[in-house]
Amino acid sequence: MEKIRRLFEEYSDVREYGILPLPSSGGDRRYYRIRWSKGSCIAAYGTDIKENSAFLYMADHFHNAGLPVPEIFAVSRDRLCYLQEDLGDTTLFNAVSSGRDKGIYSDGEISLLRRAVEALPSFQFKGAEGMDFSMCAPVSRFDRTSVMFDLNYFKYCFLKPSGLEFDETALENDFDRMCGKLLACCGDTFMYRDFQSRNIMVLPDGSLRFIDFQGGRKGPVHYDLVSFIWQARARYSPELKNELTEAYLDALSEYTDIDREKFNAELRHFALFRTLQTLGAYGFRGMYERRPHFIESIPYAMDNIAGLLSEPFDEYPCLSDVLLRLVPIFRHKDTHNDGKLHIRIFSFSYKNGIPEDSSGNGGGYVFDCRGLPNPGRLPEYRCLTGLDGPVVEYLSKFPETETFAGHTAALADMHIGNYLDRGFSDLMFSFGCTGGRHRSVYFAEKLTEHIRNRYGDRLAISLCHREQDIRKTF
Repeated sequence: MEKIRRLFEEYSDVREYGILPLPSSGGDRRYYRIRWSKGSCIAAYGTDIKENSAFLYMADHFHNAGLPVPEIFAVSRDRLCYLQEDLGDTTLFNAVSSGRDKGIYSDGEISLLRRAVEALPSFQFKGAEGMDFSMCAPVSRFDRTSVMFDLNYFKYCFLKPSGLEFDETALENDFDRMCGKLLACCGDTFMYRDFQSRNIMVLPDGSLRFIDFQGGRKGPVHYDLVSFIWQARARYSPELKNELTEAYLDALSEYTDIDREKFNAELRHFALFRTLQTLGAYGFRGMYERRPHFIESIPYAMDNIAGLLSEPFDEYPCLSDVLLRLVPIFRHKDTHNDGKLHIRIFSFSYKNGIPEDSSGNGGGYVFDCRGLPNPGRLPEYRCLTGLDGPVVEYLSKFPETETFAGHTAALADMHIGNYLDRGFSDLMFSFGCTGGRHRSVYFAEKLTEHIRNRYGDRLAISLCHREQDIRKTF
């Protein structure tokens, strides 16, 4: 921290300022936001001087080429820390979170995604012009060593820990064939290496800036496109993947002639390769280091594998066999076979017990409505239910009713988003009160309305007012 303070004060001549640590991006570098009366900047600190030097060189090179990257303001003499332009907190990953949660991307979100892939060829071609690739770290080019490293990353960190039996010699032969296919696509272009939505910032004016390119090197253009489109948790539909690929190829055609059919045939092999590398990382971080996020991400990568294998890879018979046997073990389990998250909402009376969970997934949330005003105590409402207008009007006039409904909706949104993201198939919400007639019915209806309005037909919803024997499906 002292190095950062000294660098900032030397750069700005400011003495009154605040420093706020920012969330780690997963690497060893640490980031801080520095604010003072006239502005802000981002400070970075990392002990890998070669990696820092690669980033600083590329940032300067790209900036001079007119590419949208953060400006570097100051660098410490030992190159352990530097100051850069503050691009805010909104990544493209966050900007399209609604579409990712729902599984349906809006026109605005698709426009952002298109603009990102349309900007990629400028980095690959303009960025490569005059670049000293010897400055890249840890390697200067995409070569056989780096390909085999990633393939063996999958073999040793994911496949072997899975316990699945396989012919190691036959698998190595498949790896050799894949290596040859990938390297045949190499040119003199810049390979971003980690071109994904978390490394793209969306500024308040809607413009995009690109970060975390320090792992870049000379390499094939296909790799970056699959890094973006086949990102495991993005959950792009096949139609959206095709649309983004076409948008990229349109932009690419401004720099080079392209045979689209040939390019798409080559792209499948890079998609498979990149997904194997991703599984290796998930295996190491998840199976070895036991980090929950990586374990939870495995089914998404396996879903991508399953999609890729729908068209055979005859070149890789052993690898294909291994993957076909891995998919059922690790991919998302869908008990309904319709690809939807099934939401079951109940109202009930505590006198008759909490509704049973027929899915076997544990029951989800149970909300106790008995702390709220009870219409059942008033004679005029006693024979009515939470479906009737007078009861709805009575409950609606209490501020705590709106507060309770708001909290349950927020919890539901968090849980549904998580379940959609993880590919789960069942989630249950139960509202209980004394008689299961007024308050529980009212809040079950309110949550159903909220979920239907927010998620549309992405979800399958069933509503059961158990004590009234009323069932609805949406």
